[in-house]
Amino acid sequence: MNKRITYQTCGTCSKFIDVEVDEQGILTDVNFIGGCHGNLQGICSLVRGMKTDDIKKKLSGIRCGHKDTSCPDQLCKAIEKLEATT
Repeated sequence: MNKRITYQTCGTCSKFIDVEVDEQGILTDVNFIGGCHGNLQGICSLVRGMKTDDIKKKLSGIRCGHKDTSCPDQLCKAIEKLEATT
C-alpha cells in the first residue's frame, strides 16, 4: 500500500508538498503548493519514479539564496517524515 503525506514546509515560498511513495520506496507522486511553479514542476517531473534514498542523497541540504533550506530540501524532509510514519 502506498503512503501519502501533505507536508507543511518551513522557510520556503511553497507552503505544502503532497508526496506519495510506494512500498518499494519509489516516489510515485509529488506536488508543491505555492512557490515557483515552473521550477517546482521541473523538480516533480525529475524525481517522480526515483527511489527516495536517491532523492535525499541528491537534494538534501540544498539552500535557496541566504535561506538555510529550499524547496528540494523541504521535499527531503517530507520524505523523511513520511518514512517515519507507520
